[in-house]
Amino acid sequence: MTVAEHATARGLTGAEAARLLDEDGPNEVSAGRRVPLWARVAAQLRDPLIGVLLAAVALTLAIGDHPDAVVIGLVVVVNTAVGVVQEVRAESAVAALSRLSAPKARVLRDGSQQEVPAAGVVPGDVVALAEGDIVPADARLVDSAALLVDESMLTGESVPATKDARAGTEAEGLVSAGTVVLRGRALAVVTATGAASALGRIAALLRPRPEPTPLQRRLAGLGRVLAAVAIGLCALVFLLGLLRHQAPGEMAVTAISLAVAAVPESLPAVVTLALALGARRMAARHAVVRRLPAVETLGSVTVLATDKTGTLTEGRMVVERLWTPRAEATVTGLGYAPHGDVLIDGRPAPEEFGELLRTAALCNDAGLRAPEEEDGEWGALGDPTEAALLAAAAKAGQGDPRERCPRIAETPFDSVRKRMSTVHRVPDGSVLVCLKGAPEAVLDPAVLDESAEVLELARGAAARFAAEGFRVLAVAGRVARRAPQNAETGLRLLGLTALADPPKPSAAPTLAACRRAGIRPVLITGDHPATARALAVRVGLLEPTAGPGAVASGDTADVTRTRVFARTDPRQKLDIVQAWRARGAVTAMTGDGVNDGPALRRADIGVAMGRRGTEVARQAADLVLADDELATVVGAVEEGRRVYDNIRRFLVYGLAGGAAEILVMLAGPLFGLALPLRAGQILWINLLTHGLTGVAMGAEPVSPGAMSRPPRPPQQHVLGSGLWQRVLLLAAVVTAASLGAALWARHGERPWQSILFVALLAAQLGVVLGLRERLLTRANPFLPAAVLASAALAAAALYLPFLRDVLDTVPLSWSDLVAPALAGLAGFAAARLRKQGI
Repeated sequence: MTVAEHATARGLTGAEAARLLDEDGPNEVSAGRRVPLWARVAAQLRDPLIGVLLAAVALTLAIGDHPDAVVIGLVVVVNTAVGVVQEVRAESAVAALSRLSAPKARVLRDGSQQEVPAAGVVPGDVVALAEGDIVPADARLVDSAALLVDESMLTGESVPATKDARAGTEAEGLVSAGTVVLRGRALAVVTATGAASALGRIAALLRPRPEPTPLQRRLAGLGRVLAAVAIGLCALVFLLGLLRHQAPGEMAVTAISLAVAAVPESLPAVVTLALALGARRMAARHAVVRRLPAVETLGSVTVLATDKTGTLTEGRMVVERLWTPRAEATVTGLGYAPHGDVLIDGRPAPEEFGELLRTAALCNDAGLRAPEEEDGEWGALGDPTEAALLAAAAKAGQGDPRERCPRIAETPFDSVRKRMSTVHRVPDGSVLVCLKGAPEAVLDPAVLDESAEVLELARGAAARFAAEGFRVLAVAGRVARRAPQNAETGLRLLGLTALADPPKPSAAPTLAACRRAGIRPVLITGDHPATARALAVRVGLLEPTAGPGAVASGDTADVTRTRVFARTDPRQKLDIVQAWRARGAVTAMTGDGVNDGPALRRADIGVAMGRRGTEVARQAADLVLADDELATVVGAVEEGRRVYDNIRRFLVYGLAGGAAEILVMLAGPLFGLALPLRAGQILWINLLTHGLTGVAMGAEPVSPGAMSRPPRPPQQHVLGSGLWQRVLLLAAVVTAASLGAALWARHGERPWQSILFVALLAAQLGVVLGLRERLLTRANPFLPAAVLASAALAAAALYLPFLRDVLDTVPLSWSDLVAPALAGLAGFAAARLRKQGI
């Protein structure tokens, strides 16, 4: 039995399901207290490029070049430390967001009610549930009163579910672990805990471990290629030197130096710096990165699968439309704040709409919670639907009429009648009967004293609202001299209210930005197909003319042809994500509920909501949005593309420079330059070009057109899309300019080797400046500063006696520096001519 199975055998809460994710199928970054430091360091050192660098350290130590060995080793240490620190910081941020889903439960044992840890609940226990409780286990109701449960974390449904011990359907008589009691009370017998519960079945889907990211796969392949090339070049240069009858010892040192130069050893540092800067920028935008490589993966996303409730929508019910037999009105405002208007064609609605909302507010058990902070949000106390009716009444200028009209009788809502009624004393001494409920339960001649024409008109309006994805309630009332024995008959129809969980203001622009960036958005929800279709139309996922067939529910032959999925369970969400991945897509999945956990884990990038997200969702995700805003994902995609562009830009620079150094060493003897550069000179050039300047390239700002082009194909090599050709072109220009300077110097009897040394360095520094997307930008002052520092160190190699002795150089006059300066201009010009396409 695994650790996780042992845990689930004794009962599984939402927090425990999150722990199962770490214990039975560990993330690369499980909770910091569970992963020892050595394991974190070992995970960082498994990268093939780091292996190449460690081999380079061994080679430089073998040739006695201790300074360069220290520099390369420092790169390895810094890269590893930055990666580990970022992961620990991310976990701390996620831990600050985490909350236990059901830490305590009230059970009846030995004839008395006891409070026990939720994990200690076992099948057969009788649990007591009241408003605000989190259900600790799957259970069957044995007694209930007006019980309303929020199941959105499991089903994705934004409308709470009514539960009743006397219900005719099995689903209405059962409650699931992790759901929240919004109203009422109940006693329930625990039927399932652990792996057998709804939470446990979802947790079982969380076990597959995440796969390498696209960047990790690409760089791992590149690392293997570079390692093979380095070994081959070592052998080639050594053999050619022996064929020219040069000293074997000297050629061995030179060959090893070239092998080190061929590997852009600062690439891991560039990658780590770029990812860390991206994570830092994203943290400023309220996004917490849990795994550092996830920053770049976001830039490669081709499909964004998004949840509905709380992700695209506000996660709060709002009255948006009103209907009376004489007119129809719209209600403005968002959330539960009592701010907005009731309008008909932009003008204030007549009093009949005020009467409709006043009656709905009286027949109501909910409350509104004012914000505790100045910039806080209004909240709901009790049923979110009833709270939305209270907010709408306040918008119509009715305030809370329950303060003026005390309740003297009521008939609570139940799942059989599907309506509730209340009786209130009004100031003039008469009584007011108020009723609200499902249209089919209210628009009945036995309840309403209305003509057949009015009832048919109301049924048509209710059907139209329902087809548009609204939740519809009918409201009726009448004034009587005294409280009637049967309050639910002879009433006057006041109208209909149409409620919805409205889309966030940022939803439509965010999805439009995704499409402009070549990302296909897909909606996956557990909600009703009509509700899903209505939302998809409002946010631009579907055209208004799209029929019901545009929304898939249940199994679909080819899920990649559908944009909207409704009535999905956790297994279907998992299958949808896997189907896209099988097609070669890089998928990002957003969600906040336990039902989203498996899909978040399976996707290339899982994005969880930090405020309303469950512990399971946060632990399964790679990215946590602290502000619950989908728009933050678009900013994260932009950061990912910036990172990938900077890595490709560095590879062009680093590989072109390394190739140029090799070509100079191979071609130089053909032009009479027996040993163009000494080993120390090669390593010094390599240190200055791949060190300071290379690392500074990782901080270059995002390209202006980054979000106006499609993502890179997942199968594309990191040097694809013409970058190999560009590397060869720049290498050829740098080689030609450097050898040209050396031949000019030899012809003029100048110190050609020192001039070649400076020219090769200057040409590469010219390339790094020419590769900038925005030449004069101030967004990254580190790059020009690094170029100046490298130039200063190059001058030190010529004019400081100690370095002259070590590197075997001679001082150059101003006239000697003309050719190196021209080589630098040549490298700059070649890079600017082909600067597009990174």
